[in-house]
Amino acid sequence: MTRRRTILACAAAALTVVGLAAQPAAARPAPTAAVRLLALNDFHGNLEPPSGSSGRAIDENGDTVLAGGAAYVAAHLTRLRNRHTLTLAQGDLIGASPLISAAYHDEPSVQFLGDVGVTASAVGNHEFDEGYQELLRIQNGGCHPVDGCSPAGTWRGARFDYLAANVLKKRHQRPAMKPWTIRNVNGVRVGIIGVVTKTTPSIVTAEGIKDLEFVDEVAAANRAARELRRRHVRAIVLLVHEGDQVRAGSRPDECGVLPGAGSRIAKDADPEIDVVLSGHSHQQYLCSVQDPNGEPRLFSSGSSFGRVITEVNLQVDRRSGDIVRSSLKGDNHVVTRDIAPDPATERFVQTWKDRVSEIADKPIGKITADLTRAPSPAGETALGDVIADAQLASMKGLGAQVAVMNPGGVRTDLTYAASGSEGDGVVTYGEAFAVQPFSNVMGVVSLTGAQVDALLEQQWTSAGEKILQPSANLHFTIDRAKPVGDRVSAITIDGTPVDPSTTYKVAANNFLLGGGDGFSVFTDGKDQVLGPIDLDAFVAYFAAQGTIAPPPLNRISVQ
Repeated sequence: MTRRRTILACAAAALTVVGLAAQPAAARPAPTAAVRLLALNDFHGNLEPPSGSSGRAIDENGDTVLAGGAAYVAAHLTRLRNRHTLTLAQGDLIGASPLISAAYHDEPSVQFLGDVGVTASAVGNHEFDEGYQELLRIQNGGCHPVDGCSPAGTWRGARFDYLAANVLKKRHQRPAMKPWTIRNVNGVRVGIIGVVTKTTPSIVTAEGIKDLEFVDEVAAANRAARELRRRHVRAIVLLVHEGDQVRAGSRPDECGVLPGAGSRIAKDADPEIDVVLSGHSHQQYLCSVQDPNGEPRLFSSGSSFGRVITEVNLQVDRRSGDIVRSSLKGDNHVVTRDIAPDPATERFVQTWKDRVSEIADKPIGKITADLTRAPSPAGETALGDVIADAQLASMKGLGAQVAVMNPGGVRTDLTYAASGSEGDGVVTYGEAFAVQPFSNVMGVVSLTGAQVDALLEQQWTSAGEKILQPSANLHFTIDRAKPVGDRVSAITIDGTPVDPSTTYKVAANNFLLGGGDGFSVFTDGKDQVLGPIDLDAFVAYFAAQGTIAPPPLNRISVQ
């Protein structure tokens, strides 16, 4: 009996060995880990689908399509996201925002971006519009020190990290915010660095950043990359709120950049940095540049106002922890409105739209008579003139000498008769918003006198006549009987004839600065600096003036 049991035991053991041998070898982990990056830049609080030129984008086919809006951003992100995704941003997520977001210090936009999974963002210059302390409140939480809590209650703070490696506290030369962060995805670690344009002090209110220093972007990024290496992080992404301009009509995946500050950073940053995602210039491009070691590095930007999502797919070597450069593949996706919007985000946006209605009824100033778009024989309008004056006033601190406004951007009249219970002559915020609903960003560029002349000659094209509305200190004469290209004369600024070789600082909205309405001369301008949104400039002008009368229509003469 004992002998039989021994034989059976040996037989069972043999079967077990055979069974084990028949099993496949344990699956070894893949040598690389897949990671997907999804990125947004320059959202500027556009929860509602932006209108006008701000709500259009050139798609992969070269067609102009409607784009943007939080509900569509959320829907596209859901389609693009997989299990191994990091969602990032490149700054100016807030500031220069439409009323629905700006009325509550952009808390609604920051909440939305956290809800859709943004995990880290570079700060942008507009994040400092209300000052450093306000940015800290947005990051960390708490109610606004003056306006108190929003209708949603106590602000809990951003659910993502704002990164600013090149922003230092002057006194201690220490980072004013996190310079970098580390995220774990698909079993690997990815380091994320954020920097903002070093020109920020020249384009935001000095008082709000008086204790800060903005140092060179490349030097700060390299310092952060070394710190990440010391923590054995080799897969590194740089978020840069700085960028380049592009050739007109560029498609989202083209590299039609005109090399500038963005390209400099992308090419000069530490070779350990594998991907550079940029912003600030509101352009769309997808490029490959060489790092200081001659290796290819992805460099991209995703337009603005939630119109483009940048997708980057990559592989991380599990052994070294570094990104395999040859695996980098990018794709800029236009946030089209031809898919079903995300219903939860739609409800969220509608809630804030309802809440902001109280602010829309707030008086901002008075008028003595109708300010209309009715043109003089020269094409000049009273409301267009007032808007140009407001824009010049808003940009004088950034060097502007004159301003011009595109007539198509003036969407309705301001009437003296009351539209509600506010009283005759009272202008409400909502009425001002109806005049300028596009949330275009103001800017200043340097043009020579010869370029100013060429710009004014572009008021006539094959598409017809579009007369720019000038600020009060800009005068010129037009002669429609002369050939196109030779119709403008007697240009003066502050009463002095314009010198073709002298440089002048001209203010306009970003639609014009981008060559909109055929004013391509603006794209040749240099030293572009961006400021507030046009509506903010308009409202501030009313606050400063109190009561505005229709100006005489004598800035443009007809010969």
